[in-house]
Amino acid sequence: KQKINHVWADENSLKILSDYINQNISNKNINGLCHGSRNGFEQEFFNNKINNSIVIGTDISDTAKEFKDSVVWDFHKVNDKWLNHFDFVYTNSLDQSYNPKLALTTWLGQVKNRGYIIIEHSDQHGVLSSGKMDPFGVEANFFPYLLIDWFGHSISIEIIRSIKINKSSAPVWFFIIKKLF
Repeated sequence: KQKINHVWADENSLKILSDYINQNISNKNINGLCHGSRNGFEQEFFNNKINNSIVIGTDISDTAKEFKDSVVWDFHKVNDKWLNHFDFVYTNSLDQSYNPKLALTTWLGQVKNRGYIIIEHSDQHGVLSSGKMDPFGVEANFFPYLLIDWFGHSISIEIIRSIKINKSSAPVWFFIIKKLF
């Protein structure tokens, strides 16, 4: 397996999320899934910081096979083995979605009732930054309204603000979407 180099994820952000998960998920064994994890950094970090966790990662690129706990997978697609299986799904790659409502619907199917989808979002995930490689862009101040429009009372949303240490202390938002039923 290859040595892990950071891409978008940073230790500060993942530490905040690890602490949140440890405080809010009381299961003896926590199952997590990281979509778009490229080089496996996210799941390795979570596996080291979240109590009694098994966290795997997905990426659409074949290079995912080269990294520990990573599988090649299109995060828009349903995997029957993952239905209602995970306590949390994390991503910083929703901007790479060609159909974000489908992706989020798939992820809601992957988390258990009362489980969490955690989306890391920055100004680089907005409309002005969207393009061929990152087709979905939404501004952080509009994103909660879009989520409620799509999923209504089946979710609740909590927002944690922070900064990206590895991106010149740029602002970042963690949209923590709780599946209510």
